[in-house]
Amino acid sequence: MRQRREELGLSQEDVASRLRISVRAYGNWERGLVKEWTDRKLLALAEALEMSERQCFWLFRVMVDRDPPPTWRAAEESRLPQDPAQRDYLVDYAALMEAVPYPSFLVDHRWDVALTNSAFDRLFQSVRPHPTALPDDNFLRFVLFHPDAAAVLEDHEPAWCVPLLARFATALAEAPEDEGLRSIRQEVARDPFMEAAYRYGVPHWLTTHGESAAELDGAVRTVRHPDPGWGLVRCRMVAESSRMLEGMGLTRITLVLSAPQGLPAGPVRGGGGFPQQQGARLRAVPPLGE
Repeated sequence: MRQRREELGLSQEDVASRLRISVRAYGNWERGLVKEWTDRKLLALAEALEMSERQCFWLFRVMVDRDPPPTWRAAEESRLPQDPAQRDYLVDYAALMEAVPYPSFLVDHRWDVALTNSAFDRLFQSVRPHPTALPDDNFLRFVLFHPDAAAVLEDHEPAWCVPLLARFATALAEAPEDEGLRSIRQEVARDPFMEAAYRYGVPHWLTTHGESAAELDGAVRTVRHPDPGWGLVRCRMVAESSRMLEGMGLTRITLVLSAPQGLPAGPVRGGGGFPQQQGARLRAVPPLGE
């Protein structure tokens, strides 16, 4: 509860106000001094802490060892802007992302995920539930703390953890008072492996590869395709933002996956493959034979 509250940058007074209870009563909630957790209390808490459906699931599982009631509706709109024009834009932008055959997602400066497309969901479909580190909840937490991250992201530590920790260090330096970023920093400090990577691995890596190596746009990584027939595939990260997205503090990241050598570039049966490549080429580069 405290971790989620800190992620949102809320004080105990803020959450108590949302719950319409005293600060002392909410403090007892965080300390576990509750005689009985009712559905009403847990659902109100999930709403106050803007929990996703998965987070609410784990809240019920941890507190009362059962699933939430079927009437629960996730507060997925909590990350959407209040401005109607921006909300309408994101609705249309979601349709645009869905038309892209590659995994694509929108993140803010904390790496909280605002939107994903179906290709993104397919890439991480084998990932097991986790209370705080799901790929469609916070991508940085997923990379750093989810036990299944290395099963999807090849060369997990050097190719994914260290570069993202470098980006995180930059974000934290730019906004040292941001509660969400500080909460992630505290989690890193509690993990001896990640703390060593943050304090020693990142500076050494930047000295060796240069500051530009921490940039995501254009970086080439390797991922494991969900179709076993494809196995490991090359992945180029493309980071971009429009004027409207910048106004909302969002960046779009697309993982452009390439077919392994020796395999056709067209989609495989089941719709989980890659798009046809024959139709697109650089205008300034003539095809072979011209």
